[in-house]
Amino acid sequence: MIEIDDELEFRLGEMTRKTHDMNIPVMIIIEGPPASGKSRLSNALYMALDAKYTDFVATRPPRDIDLRYPFMQRFWNHLPKAGDVNIHFRSWYAQYIEYKEAGITDNIDVDIKEISADMENFERTLDQNGYEIIKFYVNTSEEVRQKHLDKLKENPTLKWKAEEFEEHLELFDYEKEMQGFINQKQQIPWTEIDFENKNEAINTMFKTIIDTLEARVEKERTTAVERIVSDFTKYFESELFTFDFDKEKISKKDYKDILPELQLKMRDIQFQLYQHKIPLILVYEGMDAAGKGGNIKRTRQRLDPTGYTINAVSAPSDIELAHHYLWRFATDIPRSGHIGFFDRSWYGRVLVERVEGFASQKEWTQAYDEIKDFEKSLYNSGAVILKFFLSLDKDEQLERFEEREKNIEKQWKITKEDWRNRAKWDEYLEASEDMIKETDTGYAPWHIIPGNNKKYARIEVLKKIIAACEKVLNDERN
Repeated sequence: MIEIDDELEFRLGEMTRKTHDMNIPVMIIIEGPPASGKSRLSNALYMALDAKYTDFVATRPPRDIDLRYPFMQRFWNHLPKAGDVNIHFRSWYAQYIEYKEAGITDNIDVDIKEISADMENFERTLDQNGYEIIKFYVNTSEEVRQKHLDKLKENPTLKWKAEEFEEHLELFDYEKEMQGFINQKQQIPWTEIDFENKNEAINTMFKTIIDTLEARVEKERTTAVERIVSDFTKYFESELFTFDFDKEKISKKDYKDILPELQLKMRDIQFQLYQHKIPLILVYEGMDAAGKGGNIKRTRQRLDPTGYTINAVSAPSDIELAHHYLWRFATDIPRSGHIGFFDRSWYGRVLVERVEGFASQKEWTQAYDEIKDFEKSLYNSGAVILKFFLSLDKDEQLERFEEREKNIEKQWKITKEDWRNRAKWDEYLEASEDMIKETDTGYAPWHIIPGNNKKYARIEVLKKIIAACEKVLNDERN
């Protein structure tokens, strides 16, 4: 029986109430080998916290459906919202070991050599955005663990649990792998707990959490709120958006001949991606009225609707604002063999949030690396990522806006916000150029598409998707 220090339990409750009131999300990671005592410690911790804003997340071995998604997907899905506490009983570390030791690549092409960097990037991204992460590794001697297993075997109702523990010990070199992580110099360090003295172990855990949260609360009280300011060039001249839009066009006849052929190729690509279990992520950004929706419509026109999803992104809801800004996109990433269209995306952080002052300069500048890390983690789990920026000139945009206002069937497409954004044309142009320069990578490239001629833009996007996918599929066959 574990005896908990009453004062420590009271202080723990007090501190988590404070972090709840201050909207600080807390993630407590508990790892440890089978029969080490981590279940009893986890339960004691869970019992001490307020159930209204505490969630217990038990990471079981991945099932077939889990293996259809990027490695970090399950953990993005389970992020606590602002002010909540998540207890992760086993975590991305245990999952990494299971993937690595079992050689899991059946349902998704995971580059396991890169996943440990993805995990560290995931933690750093959350840490930079206000998440408090506390990591514990629970262990005890092999002799004590064996006694625990023997005791379980003697109980007919718990014998299965002992057998499961022993099977896990045979399959995975968990302790060796975990010690490798613990010995690394990580941004968020581990606290090791020896469970041989149960009362001392729980008190160590409680005290560590209390000390960490007290320091965080004090830091929040003494840190000045960063003033949100615009940071734009007074007379901005673009380097990327310098098209001769009159040259980038296609005749109606050529369009009618070429489009159906490309759409049929795209349908064939879709089935090949499904066969090879390769997820395709298509991101569309661009100026208002540049034709993103129409472009997506022509790309998916002949696709099998059971194999793709459309994510039309609008302003975040209250629950989305209570999470990390990438959370609502991470939860919509397609599973292996499927296509995910994003009509606007996570790049809102460095576009509208920057221009309109919804994000501080620190937040949107650090987002460049956070987004690249996020996209790299998707790539490391086998995804093909293509990003399209549809550009048009200012006169063409005005013409389209006025046409929408006059046409009763298109009036729903034009809003006061569109006109307000147009008034900040230069700011959006500079933010877009910075975004492309900062986040154009080999694993998630940007393609700038001139969009004054919508038909030309649709053909160009389809050609680029098909070429990129054929290259990946050819590599799969060789």
